[in-house]
Amino acid sequence: MAKLLVHLATGPENPTRGALALMVARTAVEEGHDVQVFIAGDGVQYARPATASTVQGVGTGSFGEHWEALTSAGVPIFLSGMSSNARGLEPDAVAEGAEMAPPTKLVELATWADSTLTY
Repeated sequence: MAKLLVHLATGPENPTRGALALMVARTAVEEGHDVQVFIAGDGVQYARPATASTVQGVGTGSFGEHWEALTSAGVPIFLSGMSSNARGLEPDAVAEGAEMAPPTKLVELATWADSTLTY
């Protein structure tokens, strides 16, 4: 099976795109692929539990349900530490399953992956 990196940088101003990123990651996991997620830029706002639980994409489902399915499946979800700090997002105030990471982690994941999908 393939190794897939899903990179989300679009924030809650576009809930359909945000939910689509996690829906695709979830679908890939369900099909047996090895998936990791890196969220940066305005996308880190989704990691706020109140935001994740209320975001609903048009035709792409619930961001929170996709997040929960991914974390339940053991998929690593990394948040850009720099993007999080710039937006006042503290490590202890993020949704379960998220881990803060430096830019070097994104580079590591991109070189690890067979394919990278960016939303």
